[in-house]
Amino acid sequence: MNKTPMTVEGAEALRQELNELKTVARPKVIAAIAEARAHGDLKENAEYHAAREQQSFIEGRIKEIEAKLSHAQIIDVTTLDAGGKVVFGATVVVLDLESDQEHTYKIVGEDEADLRHGKISITSPIARALIGKMEGDEVEIEVPGGKREFEILEVRYV
Repeated sequence: MNKTPMTVEGAEALRQELNELKTVARPKVIAAIAEARAHGDLKENAEYHAAREQQSFIEGRIKEIEAKLSHAQIIDVTTLDAGGKVVFGATVVVLDLESDQEHTYKIVGEDEADLRHGKISITSPIARALIGKMEGDEVEIEVPGGKREFEILEVRYV
């Protein structure tokens, strides 16, 4: 299976969630199941069924996170010598030449993308168009709303 690129921050967030699920959520749901079992008849015990469903969700999420981490290629952009080029993990400040607005994007893995926080997926049209370009370059990007032109104002590796 191919390795999936992931930033150091993204991997750390997944590790924290995994730790939380294993050390807090899992023991809590196990205790809830034990308590619900103590109430007797399991067929009509809504608390028991809800706790089992929660347990199933937690176990599924644990497996999903473990799989993502095992297939992750963790990239520390601060150690790369990209020579000013836009690469995975870079933070890019662009100027929309049509609206004259500045936007700051960090190029991250698919699971880390969060547009509200300026994190765009490596597979997004904007990221694909920016990869390999340098500060001062103008880029035409095909987005769902049509073509947009951006000028790369700054590339940071933080």
